[in-house]
Amino acid sequence: MSHEDEVTITAYPDGPLLVRGRVDLLGDDGTPVEQRRRTVALCRCGLSTIKPFCDGTHKAAGFRTDV
Repeated sequence: MSHEDEVTITAYPDGPLLVRGRVDLLGDDGTPVEQRRRTVALCRCGLSTIKPFCDGTHKAAGFRTDV
């Protein structure tokens, strides 16, 4: 695997999962979710209006994590 193909996932404290690299995202029903960028922020709070992507709602909701 080249450096360009590497996938990393970073859990931001009190925020989203930041996914860097090419991944196949699937919805709850197994259908592919279009990924327009090589880096995406995935919702962890469950309140985003654009799930599975983060829309920043976690900040107003006071979402907190251990990591």
